[in-house]
Parts: sequence; C-alpha cells; structure tokens
Amino acid sequence: MWTVIDLHASAPARAAAVPVPAVCYAAPQDGPAAQDGPAAQDGPAAQDGPAAQDGPAGQDGPAQGAADALALTQVEFVVVDVETTGWSPAEARITEIGAVRLRAGRITGEFSTLVDPAMPVPAHVEALTGISSQMVSAAPRPADVLPTLLSFARGCVLAAHNAPFDLGFLTAACDACGLPWPGFAVLDTVAVARQVLIDGEAPDCKLATLAAFFETPTAPCHRALADARATAAVLDVLITRLALLGIRTLDDLGEWLAVP
Repeated sequence: MWTVIDLHASAPARAAAVPVPAVCYAAPQDGPAAQDGPAAQDGPAAQDGPAAQDGPAGQDGPAQGAADALALTQVEFVVVDVETTGWSPAEARITEIGAVRLRAGRITGEFSTLVDPAMPVPAHVEALTGISSQMVSAAPRPADVLPTLLSFARGCVLAAHNAPFDLGFLTAACDACGLPWPGFAVLDTVAVARQVLIDGEAPDCKLATLAAFFETPTAPCHRALADARATAAVLDVLITRLALLGIRTLDDLGEWLAVP
C-alpha cells in the first residue's frame, strides 16, 4: 500500500511520528500528480512527488561539478537510514528504509517503508528495533521499494550516519534486484562530526550521543525514519559549524576531510 503525505515542515527534523503502513512517500515541492500506487490516499494534497514508477532513471546523482560548487546550505541532501536483520549485507537483509530530503535546514519530503527481507528477523534484532518477522511479512519486496527510493533521491547528495553501513545494504539490495546504483555523492555525518567536534566536547560520535548533544527534535530509536530525521538535524548543525570554520561548499568539505 502506498500513501502520499503532504509535508509542511519548518524545522530540521519533525518530532511527530509519521504512520508507516507499507510505504510513505512525500515530496511536496516537486513533480506532477502522484498517480502511482493502488490509491494515493488522500492526504492534504496528493500533488507531490514523482510517480512511483519513475525508478532510478539512469545516473541521477547531482552533476558533480555543480554540486561541489554549491554552498552547503543550498545543497539538497537526502538523508537515509536502514534497519536490517544483521550487520553484513552478505548475510543480512533490509527490514526498513527511512529517508528525508533536506535543504537549508528544512525537511521538504519524507520516505518510509518496511521491507520484506525474505528471512526471519532474529530475536535480538527485534528487541533492538521493535521490528518483528510478522511486521515485515506483508511488506513490499526490495524490488518494489528501491526504484521509488532512488527516484526520491534523484539529483540529491546522499547523507547517512556511518554511511558505509547504510549504503552497503542499499547497493547490495539494488545489485540483487538488477538495479543500477546511480552515481550519488555521499556525505558521512560520522566523518564530519569527528572533525568538527572539539576533543572532549561529546563522549563519542554515535547518533544517539550527537542527537542528545545537539538537542535534536527527534531522538533516534533504531527505526529508520526517526533515525533519518535525527541525522538530518545533526547534519544541519554540522553545516552551521562548518560555515564557522570557513567550509561552505562540498568541494571545501572534501578538501578539508582529506587533510590528515
């Protein structure tokens, strides 16, 4: 089941939870009417977002030179988080995907779905995330979800907290489905936080620690959409901190992170 929601967010992250039936997709600022699933259930305005059938449409990351030259405050990020059945994409599968589109401190769209991993959710993972085998048994398969996620992220820079983990699972899932992975630029908020924070300022750079330290509106809770919202809020603070250091573009940031 697909649900289209209209967002009018005015903060880096929204504290209210969005119900997640199977897939929630919102992009209030872009695209033609969403004629995409069995019924684009009638949120406040269902004119929001590219059709779910759009798919990856080729290589749809940002034009790298143009994105690198943009001020970080003007870059459109899609902050993504996944929940999984384990730690390695070679052995585990995705159970939930959450993503938010962020620009200039404002969330302009959200994507959230449970995913059928086609394998049991281990008891210790269920205890951590609250996601059970029963919850995902009727969820859409990766092949039904990933084209819409890639469409949602088209033209944006991907960001994640510990990006190799999330991107490792997403690229593996796309590969298993025969979907090409677009050439997204990727920003890891862990790497940025480790450079931005002063020694001793925070105990560590875990998402929960940074969310508490920066007092983000949404607390991470090992659910994909909440964790993506929290990461978006952390990213927004980090961008402000970077500007104070004179780092204002992706190009500046790449050069700065490359310095040992």
